[in-house]
Amino acid sequence: MRLGLGIGPLGPPGGQMIVQLAREAESLGYDTIWCPEIYGADCFTPLTWIGAKTEKINLGTSIMQISARTPTSAAMHAVTLDYLSNGRLRLGIGVSGPQVVEGWYGQPYPKPLARTREWIQIFRDVVQRKNPVEFNGKHYQLPLEGGMGLGKPLKLILHPLREEIPLYLGAEGPKNVALGAELCDGWIPMFLSPFKMDQLYGESLKTRPPHFDIAASVPVIVDEDVDRALMQIKQNIGFYVGGMGAKNFNVHKDHVTRMGYGSEADHIQALFMSGRRDEAIASVPDELADEVSLVGPKDRIKDRLQAWEESAVTSINVGSRDPDTLRFMAEACL
Repeated sequence: MRLGLGIGPLGPPGGQMIVQLAREAESLGYDTIWCPEIYGADCFTPLTWIGAKTEKINLGTSIMQISARTPTSAAMHAVTLDYLSNGRLRLGIGVSGPQVVEGWYGQPYPKPLARTREWIQIFRDVVQRKNPVEFNGKHYQLPLEGGMGLGKPLKLILHPLREEIPLYLGAEGPKNVALGAELCDGWIPMFLSPFKMDQLYGESLKTRPPHFDIAASVPVIVDEDVDRALMQIKQNIGFYVGGMGAKNFNVHKDHVTRMGYGSEADHIQALFMSGRRDEAIASVPDELADEVSLVGPKDRIKDRLQAWEESAVTSINVGSRDPDTLRFMAEACL
């Protein structure tokens, strides 16, 4: 089992906190440090900052939203960071949701699977640098159709360090996961239950290649009071299920429903959208919060780690900023 670390918010100006976390994780043998992107800090700049101050820990985006950049722009970012870090980039991508894609980036959200497939093909073509890039799809055209009619196929000037940069797909739905297993090198699941992986994703993962990395984001809280620790997990679940999406379109709510908590998810969303957020969070089932996290005393966490080790998960991305917790997980897993 490999370990990764999700850095979360950047901390005070100057970036010292994320550098200290990255160096601590690197010294403990963590494989990758992952940086998010929502509608705040971008995912590449912090990783560049970290990469300049570390030596071997891999640098992962979790996740870069494909609507934020054209495939060629993202490829330039990725190839440059991979080049400067001596081949340490792992590019996690995802489609986000319509509220962010259309509200923040001003891009259309429909047909996310088809759009992702086209995006990946163009990205791979740019990085492999075999020919000038031409693509005529429903979502992307290179050169652009229309305009001044003067666009020409181009080839990346910088010679990439590697012909293939590992691609990870952040996804929750079975069809999205199947796409990732077909086209990518890894999958970054959210709110994953090791107890229900075969039930929910067994069919989707059948086509995954042998090297496929399932890098699960797992909050870890060492606390003698299990209920207190679970409340922190419930706050995150309640926010995503209740508020990160529209009433009739919320991929996180759909995911929790597939996990067997449909009526509970409806109740959480109804409370959250009526302004009763504290009640929404409190109504998240303890069982749900417990199966997607590792919380409680150290012995309890060690016992519950067995389910993760017996599952198809190959990497745990530890959700914690506590150095003692990072050390504990390194001792337990590495």
